[in-house]
This record gives sequence, C-alpha cells and structure tokens, in this order.
Amino acid sequence: MPSYKRLTLRPDKRLGQHFLIDQDIVNRIISLSGFDASDVVLEIGPGLGALTIPLSRTVKHIVAVEKDRRLIPLLKDRLSKAGIDNVTLVNQDILSWNFPDALDSVSSSSRLKVIGNLPYNITSPLLEKIIEQRDIIDRAVVMMQKEVAERLTALPGTKAYGALTLVVKYYAKASCLLDVQNTAFNPRPKVGSTVISLDFSSPYHVGNVQAKDFVRMVKGAFAHKRKTLINSLRNACPDIDSQLFSVIMERCNIDHKTRAEALGMNAFLCLISAYSNYLRAMVKGQ
Repeated sequence: MPSYKRLTLRPDKRLGQHFLIDQDIVNRIISLSGFDASDVVLEIGPGLGALTIPLSRTVKHIVAVEKDRRLIPLLKDRLSKAGIDNVTLVNQDILSWNFPDALDSVSSSSRLKVIGNLPYNITSPLLEKIIEQRDIIDRAVVMMQKEVAERLTALPGTKAYGALTLVVKYYAKASCLLDVQNTAFNPRPKVGSTVISLDFSSPYHVGNVQAKDFVRMVKGAFAHKRKTLINSLRNACPDIDSQLFSVIMERCNIDHKTRAEALGMNAFLCLISAYSNYLRAMVKGQ
C-alpha cells in the first residue's frame, strides 16, 4: 500500500483527508461489503486507491469520484501499472456530482453499490445526498466518524438517538459492520471510525406515511429535546394543530409528558399517519 510521504503528497486538511493504510482493514471492508462481479460501484473519495485497486478485482466496474485533482494522475498511474481497466476516475466534488452518471458511464441499467470513507466535515450532507439517490442505490457501505454511526443505529432512550436515527431508518436498514481505530489512517484522525451498511432494499415498513410528512414531523419533534413532544412540535412546527395532536397522542397510547427521544419508529408512524389522515378528512369535509 502506498505512503503519501513517499509520493511527496501532503493530505489536504480542508478536504478532511485521512488515507487508509491498514491492509487488513481494507480486506475486511471489501469482504464485509459483499459486492460481487456483477456490481457497478460508486466509490466516494478513492484517495490513493487503497480500496479501489483490490475492490476492482472483485466487481464489474468502479466509478471513483475524487475532488482532489492532485490525486488523479497518481491513481491513474497506479491503476495502469496494476493492469486495471475497469475503473473510471472522475475529478469532481461528490456533493455536486450527478450520481446517475455512474450508471451511464458503463451503460448499466442496474442499481449502484456505494463505498467510501466519508470525510468528517461533509458526512451529513453526503448522507442526505445518498438518501436522495436511493432509487438508484441498492446498498452503501461507508466509513464515518464513530459518533455519527452510533447515531444512525441508536435505540430509543439513548443519548445518540435522534431525528437522524429515524430519518435514516425510514429509508434504509442501517447496520454497523466494523469499528476502525485511528491507527489505520495516515495522518491519524483524532477519533475512531465505523464502517456502516445502509441497505436501501430493506426500508422500514412505513404504510401510508409520506416521506415529507415523516421527516418534517420527526425533525420538529427533536428540535427541542428537553421539551415534551407536544411542546417541541408547538415551537418547531407552529402550523400543527397542537390540540388535535394531543388527541391523537392519546389514541396512539402516548403520554402527554413524553419526550421525542422515548418514542420508537412505530410510535412516530402512528402519530404521523393519524394526524395526516385527520387533516385529509377535514379537507374533504370542507
């Protein structure tokens, strides 16, 4: 595995660069990903190719999107010397790049697999973008700050549990695959990392609850975590009829003193579904 020092290349702190240098971790990530010879993979931030090169030998094609233009010629040279011809390098900012281009570049009608070490400074917007592109993504296996990974898989009543937990769960099954110590990187980050799987083929069963209603209500519910659910919604979503919502809480067997952090997914779905149904019924009755 190459060293950035031997290549006289300094990691760009603005881009949150930490190069993966532990070959054992690389092998475990590839094994845990479960990607196979039929997969088209979008790699986010290939860096020096630690994952790119070994992964290219197990999948159909990789589209590797790298923002740092300094790395492109270095990676092209490494791919050429390794005789690898199933990797397309793209010098773009992943946040502004068009994900469907990955499929177009290989004339594939299949869905994408995604892999990458997400820079800590853009993890949240990147997660949002991956979720937005879920119609063409089957599964994402991404490394992120351990604290963020814990939020994605947290249980009700725990400190890490919040709106992000529920929003991600609405769209995908999130699973922690592997914890990675900071010694696996050069330079070493100050915190540990976790590899997480987001399976968009297994979203939570949401019934008739619309995504926009769910996301808005959940974010509103956690906007003021120290307040009760009804008071938090009253402040964050003033257009919500709090009196009607209070009645619906009773019908969903939820105490008025309950805080959002105590409610699981099914409780939120009950509340949002009932509230939306009441509003639709009122509109029809007018």
